[in-house]
Amino acid sequence: MTRTLAGPTEPDAVVLAPELTGRLGFAHRLATTTPLPPGRHALGLFDNRDAVLVVPEGLAPGRPVPLVVLFHGGGGSAERILPMLEAHAAAEGFLLLAPQSLFPTWDLVIGGHGPDRERLSVALAAVAARFPLDPARLVFAGHSDGGSYALSLGLANGDVVTHVVASSAGFLSVHLQVGAPRIFVSHGTRDEQIPIDRSARVHVARLRAAGYAVTAVEYDGPHAHQPEIVAQAVAFLRATVET
Repeated sequence: MTRTLAGPTEPDAVVLAPELTGRLGFAHRLATTTPLPPGRHALGLFDNRDAVLVVPEGLAPGRPVPLVVLFHGGGGSAERILPMLEAHAAAEGFLLLAPQSLFPTWDLVIGGHGPDRERLSVALAAVAARFPLDPARLVFAGHSDGGSYALSLGLANGDVVTHVVASSAGFLSVHLQVGAPRIFVSHGTRDEQIPIDRSARVHVARLRAAGYAVTAVEYDGPHAHQPEIVAQAVAFLRATVET
């Protein structure tokens, strides 16, 4: 099925380089380095705003493990966003990677794909070097600007990203669509910061019209992720892998 969110391409349109469309330099690979022990780990990749990886207890050596990449909101950090999914990572047995934007928010929000996309590729490669990742369960998730980033970047990399979880996402900016990740969109009906009528409802309609499988959840709440809705998102991930 053809999936098209953008308008038709003109004959003389400029073809963007893959990195400018949000394509990541990542591919699944064999793990070659000793795994990290359970707990939170700064990966030591960057001097400023390093990526943080949460490793749950009880991972079976050599067995493919799911990875959820969690993007913080504008002005946020790994420390502030990790509680959204950290307990679920422990209960469900998935790795939880929290990259951090180089500037107050993600490069795509500021002006286009740039250093954050590059740093994410480096972080994904570092995790894949230590753990055998499950190619059927690589999830991009985020809240607010992080939800927008997860959604936009996930659609551009659907050959490796299998699921997208977008919470209170404000925009959807896609220059290239690859693959068909399954999508979970949630948004509060009392969100005054990013009103639902000009964000989630528009995104869901466009995504479904383009042929994506979308689960949409609206809840009575403000611009904040809700524990019960996050639990629904985790159940969505579990169910769509099992079916």
